[in-house]
Amino acid sequence: MKHVILLLSTLFLFCVVISCVNPFAPRLVTSLSSSSLLGDQQTAEGVFQNFRYAYSFKDTLAYGQLLAQDFTFVYRNYERNVDVSWGRDEDMLSTNGLFQSAQQLDLVWNEVITNVGDSLVSDVSRGFNLTITFNPNDVIRVDGRVNLRLVREHSQDVWKIRRWRDESNF
Repeated sequence: MKHVILLLSTLFLFCVVISCVNPFAPRLVTSLSSSSLLGDQQTAEGVFQNFRYAYSFKDTLAYGQLLAQDFTFVYRNYERNVDVSWGRDEDMLSTNGLFQSAQQLDLVWNEVITNVGDSLVSDVSRGFNLTITFNPNDVIRVDGRVNLRLVREHSQDVWKIRRWRDESNF
């Protein structure tokens, strides 16, 4: 009889433990696997993949990890015929505002036009298509080109964007 009671109490405890597992709740991810949506930022292509990820998921943390501390964004103001630039903090605020305002961001990277550099500094010029959906009646499509200066201290480090020159005409 004692064995039956012990077996039943063990079975009851097992059922309680099993019933506490929610099959619909995601598990805590402790490490990024190779199947992750994020790219390997030790490659220039990984930087572009992570850039697309940050825009697609409106992820300011992923976006911030792309930018060097001395980051500069530059674009041409054609109305005033001057270059306008700002630093990392202003860019993070601006990008966060875009992420908060848009319902959806679709970024497609096109062909690499130029890629010049070495293992520590690389200048990459590339075309892109960006669709910004604020609401179904307010959609902006931008076809443009960026010129990014990617830098890293050592060849085994990840690439960071030091300078982003927007070469789009809009």
